[in-house]
Amino acid sequence: VQLQASGGGLVQAGGSLRLSCAASGRTFSNYAVGWFRQAPEKERDFVAAINWSGGRTYYADSVKGRFTISRDNTKNTVYLQMNSLKPEDTAVYYCAADEYYSSTRYSQDSYGYWGQGTQVTVSS
Repeated sequence: VQLQASGGGLVQAGGSLRLSCAASGRTFSNYAVGWFRQAPEKERDFVAAINWSGGRTYYADSVKGRFTISRDNTKNTVYLQMNSLKPEDTAVYYCAADEYYSSTRYSQDSYGYWGQGTQVTVSS
C-alpha cells in the first residue's frame, strides 16, 4: 500500500489543522494506521493509531483530548484532526500502515508501510 500524507502548514497556537493520509494500491480497509511525528533533532514519536474499522483508537498522552484520529474507508483516507495546537506540536508528521492492529501499535516497528511526511508548524 502507498501512503500520501497532506494537510500540514503553519498555524498559531490554539489553532487547528486536519491532516490526511490517503492510501492506494491495496484494500486500505484491511490496514491499521498510525500517525507519528518527528521534531528537529528528536526521535520519531507515536501520536495516534486506529484499527481497520475505525472502532478502536489509541493516543499518546501528549495529544489525548486534543487530537482525534478517524478514517473513511470509502475514500481510502485516515484523518488526524488536531485542535488546541501548541508550539511543542511542531514536527514533521508521518502516517504508517500495517495489516495488524498490534498490541505495540505505539512502536514504529509495528508498521510496514510509511508515507512521506507533512510539516506542521505551530507559532507561539
